[in-house]
Amino acid sequence: MPDPSRPAGARPAGDSPAVPAPHPKSRGAARRAMRRGPTIDDVAQRAGVSRGTVSRVLNGARYVSPGSREAVCRAMRETGYVTNQSARSLVTRRTNAVAFIVSEPQERLFEDPNFSALLHACTQELATRDAHLVLMLAAGDENRDRVLRYVTAGHVDGALLVSTHRGDPVTRRLSLARVPVVSCGRPLDVDRPIRYVAADDRGGAHQMVEHLRGLGRARIATITGPLDTPGGIERLAGYRDVLGPDVPDRMIASAADWSHAAGVTAMTRLLETAPDLDAVFVASDLLATGALAVLRRAGRGVPHDVAVGGFDDSPVAVTTDPALTTVRQPLDLVGRHMVRVLHELLDGESAVNIVVPTELIRRDST
Repeated sequence: MPDPSRPAGARPAGDSPAVPAPHPKSRGAARRAMRRGPTIDDVAQRAGVSRGTVSRVLNGARYVSPGSREAVCRAMRETGYVTNQSARSLVTRRTNAVAFIVSEPQERLFEDPNFSALLHACTQELATRDAHLVLMLAAGDENRDRVLRYVTAGHVDGALLVSTHRGDPVTRRLSLARVPVVSCGRPLDVDRPIRYVAADDRGGAHQMVEHLRGLGRARIATITGPLDTPGGIERLAGYRDVLGPDVPDRMIASAADWSHAAGVTAMTRLLETAPDLDAVFVASDLLATGALAVLRRAGRGVPHDVAVGGFDDSPVAVTTDPALTTVRQPLDLVGRHMVRVLHELLDGESAVNIVVPTELIRRDST
C-alpha cells in the first residue's frame, strides 16, 4: 500500500531517475552515425589542417603545400576515409575514368603481349592518381560506334588510343568532338593535332638493320608491320634509311597484321621472291616467331644461313629457338607517359609529344 509519509509522486529512496525510451528516429540516426565511417572532418582533425585543405587535396588542387598534402593522405590511410566519388565528380566535373581504346579484334588483345604490357603500365600510373581505366575494343563498325557513343557522352575524362590505323574514324571523331586524347604512336590522317607518345620506331629499325649489315649480311630483307599503322610505316622508313630508297620490292613483305600467322605468310612470300636472302628484319617479335617457324621448315639455319632481328623485346623474344635479337621499346615508360600527358591536357597545361629511345638487344638469332 502507498507510504503515507512520502509526498505524492515522489520516488522511493535509492531509485534511479526515470529515463525516457529513445524515439525510434533517434535510434536510427545513431545507427547511421556509427556505420557512416570517417568523414572529411575526421580527416581534417587527424591531419591537423582545415576542412578546406582536405577538400583541396581531394579535388586535386595544386595550391597545397607538400607537407599538408602528405598529412592529409596519411590521415586518410589511418582513418580509412574513402572518397565519395559521386559527390567529388559533381564538384570537379570529372569521372576519374579514362578509356583505353584498342582498335584490334579481341583475340589480338590476348595474343600480343605488347597490349598487356601497355595496359598494365597505364593502369598502374592511373592508380597513383586515384583514377581507373575502362578497356574498350573498337574493331568493327558496331564496336566502334558503341565506343564513340560512350566516350563522347562524357562517361570518361579522356582516352588513350592504342594500335590506331590510317583512316580509323575513332581518332578523327574524338578529335572533332574535342575529347582529350593521347595516342600510342604518331596518329595518321587527323584534322586536328593529337598528342602522342611513341617509341623511336624509325631509330630502332635503323639500329637493327645497321647491326645486320655490320655482321656482313648483304641481302637483308624485311617483314613490315601493317602499313596503315604508325609502327609499320616508321619501321619500314628506318630500314630504308640504312639500305636506301631503291631496295627491290622483292625484299619487302608487308604483314596484314601483327600476328604470328601474318609472320608465317610474309616469310613464306619472301622465300619465294628473295630465296637468296641472308638476313631479315621483322617489325615485331610476334611476327618474327612466324618467320622463324617458316625458316626452320625450309631447312634454313638461324643465324648461320639467315640472321633474324625482331622489334619489341616482348616476353616471346626469349622463348624462341634461338633466342631473338630484337629492339627493346620500353612500353612501361610509354604507358606512364601517355597517362601523364593526358592529365596535362585535362589540367589545361601545355602538353608535348614524347618519343622514347629504343635499345638494341643482342641474342642468338644474329
